[in-house]
Order: sequence, then structure tokens, then C-alpha cells
Amino acid sequence: MNPPRGMRDILPADKARRERVLSVIRERYLAHGFDEIETPALEEYSRLHAGIGGDNEKLAYNVLRRGLDADGIRSAADDPAALADLGLRYDLTVPLARFYASNRGQLPGVFRAIQIGPVWRAERPQKGRYRQFMQCDIDIMGDDSSRAEAELMVASLDALDALGLQGSTVRINDRRVLDWMLDAFGFAADERPGVLITIDKLDKIGPEGIVAELRERGATASAVEAFEAFLRRPEAMEYTPFGERQIRTALPEDAPDDIVEHLVGIGEAVAAGRGAADIPLVFDPFLVRGMGYYTGTIFELAHPSVDYSLGGGGRYDGMIGRFLGQQVPAVGFSLGFERLVDLVELKADARRQAIVLVHDADVPVAELVAHKAAMLRDGGRVRLEHRVKNFKALLERSAADGYTAFATVSAGVEPGTLELKPLS
Repeated sequence: MNPPRGMRDILPADKARRERVLSVIRERYLAHGFDEIETPALEEYSRLHAGIGGDNEKLAYNVLRRGLDADGIRSAADDPAALADLGLRYDLTVPLARFYASNRGQLPGVFRAIQIGPVWRAERPQKGRYRQFMQCDIDIMGDDSSRAEAELMVASLDALDALGLQGSTVRINDRRVLDWMLDAFGFAADERPGVLITIDKLDKIGPEGIVAELRERGATASAVEAFEAFLRRPEAMEYTPFGERQIRTALPEDAPDDIVEHLVGIGEAVAAGRGAADIPLVFDPFLVRGMGYYTGTIFELAHPSVDYSLGGGGRYDGMIGRFLGQQVPAVGFSLGFERLVDLVELKADARRQAIVLVHDADVPVAELVAHKAAMLRDGGRVRLEHRVKNFKALLERSAADGYTAFATVSAGVEPGTLELKPLS
């Protein structure tokens, strides 16, 4: 009687905890001027498979066209578009681009969106990797300046602070920097996607592993040698305080001035927004991020307590144009909610009492409902529980469900006169 593989039942205490984390994130994002929207779980097959979702397109759950009989299914077996016309969304970015293209006339010139909801991917289930999981995104459309990236980062760092995860940093790079570096080293254009896949493993297999894999791939030998020499520089892997000097030191000579200035501007704006002298950014010239739709700045959220990212995003200026017919700049930041919720410890709202009324079998139903109504009028949360032999287990379960106090109810007691006891 288990749920489908890679999917979960969420029990009341866990659900309450998840909702508390979401409420904190939502409140901070709203405070920063973002507006929440909602998009359908299903999107057109053609949009989900438009070549902009990277490897996620291969993991999409597709929905069989209505009305196909066995013969129709057999005849369409070699044509996925004829077999399926809809699919479950595998992220929130493609639906957002479609949403903006559909509703642009009703939206402000610069639109700041919050989107929170489940997505589905046909992953191979394993610890921490699910087939249905929650995504929590903010995006800005219509702003091509560094202000947009800075707003996303400041809002997301603020949300993590509110969750008790102070000290977070953002690793940042630019897809244009990666393209320029690969060109400078001498990699051919048609081999660069594979080279980026290898470079993305740098933190796992190290410089020697990267060079060995590039040679196994048959990448241009002179380019691999140039890249190897670059990695062996003493300063190649040093991440000093964020700024122009640090960025230029981490890159080959003659890095494009406009890209460097854009990154520096983001850092200065984030520092101003955080009200701190230290910029919570780290330039990482080897940060890749796998989504094929990124066109500029890319970033990942890090916290010193864990060795994996807690979110990330980037600029995807070309996506909305595919739906709208004209280019619209866009950039987004996605929090890794499933990872965050395992790290965060938020207490229930102490201002709102959650009370369990434990009653004997002989208490009339009308009296029970009257007691409950009296407690509800005081703004509390109330649950009725029949007294059982294992009274201690009942109270422990209630505490695990988030209840903070209890009272015992006997027949004939006046509403409003019950003695509350803490459930700690």
C-alpha cells in the first residue's frame, strides 16, 4: 500500500512543518515586492519539449492523447507528439515563460513573480531525489540590468536568514564567461556542450579527473593542454573577496570588460541591499549549471553547514521570445525547498495555542462541541480526543502533531472553565 516509487505521503506534523517553512519564504518574498501566481500542473507537450529544458525534457511525464485506441497507440508509437499532447511540468520556469507570454498585457513592464508548487520528473528514485517535489521560485521579467539579479539574491538571502540559515553565500558565474573561456582555450564550438558537462564535475573529480575525462572525450588536444595549464596556476582555485580584481584573477587575461562590469555591479548592489561591507558572493569561473536555457548570469546558493547547494538560477533572456515572438529579458532564482526543509527547525507560532481536549466517554456531544467552540473563540486550534488507556502515548502524539496544551473534560463542566496544562 505504498505510494508510487519516488513519491511520498506526508504526515500531519511534517506537513505543518513544511507549511511553516513555506510561509516564512512567501512572507519574505512578498515583502521584497514579488507577487504570487499559479500555473497549471499540465502544459502542452510541444512547449515542454521545445529544446529549452535540457535533460529534464527526457524526464517529463507525458499524458496520452484522449480517444486513442490500441491501433492508434500502435501507429503513433514512433511519434511521441502524436501519442501525447500534454505533460506534467518538470520545472516552473517553462510554465512561467508561457504564463508571461499569455498575460503580458495585464502585467507591469517589470514583473516580479513568486511561483510555488509541485513538479514531476521521471527520476531514478534515491535518497533526497524524488519524482514529485516542491519548487519555490522567484523571477523578474522585463529588466536586463544587474538590478534584477541583485534583487533576487538579496530576497533569497533574506529568506534564508529568516529561516535561521544566516551566513549563506551565492556562487556566481556567467555563461558568456564560460563561452569566452572555452573559445580562448581553443575548444571547437560543436564540442563545447560536452566540455561543459565535464567541467561541471570539477568539485567531484578534481582538475586531474577533468583533464583525463576531456582527453577520453577526444576534445581538441591543444585546448585541453591550455586548459590544464590554466588549472595549474596557483591562483586558479583561490576565491578571494568578491570584486573586479578577484574576477580578473580567476579568468584568463583580457576577460570581456562588459561581463566583468556586470558581475561587479551585481556584487555592489547585493552588498548595498544587505547593508554589509562584505559581499556575500563568490565568483566561480567553473560554475556551469546544466539548464540549456541560461544565457548570462548563473548562480548557486551555498551554506557552510552543508556541502551541496540550496538553490540556484540564472538569466534566461531567450526563452520568453520563443512563445511571444519578441525578446523579453528574464532571470530567476529557485530555492531547493526539499533540501531546505530538512535543515530548518521552526517552532510553531507561540501566539496561537493548539489545544487537545481529552474527554471521557460519558460527556455529551453537545457539551464537547460547546467546549470546543469556546476555545475557538479565543483564537486557538482545538482537537477533541477520546481518553484511551495509554494516556501518555496520546499526549506524545498530540505534541508531535504540533499541539501545545491539553485539558481533560468531564460531564457537566461549564465551557471556559477548563484547566489547561502544557504538553512539553
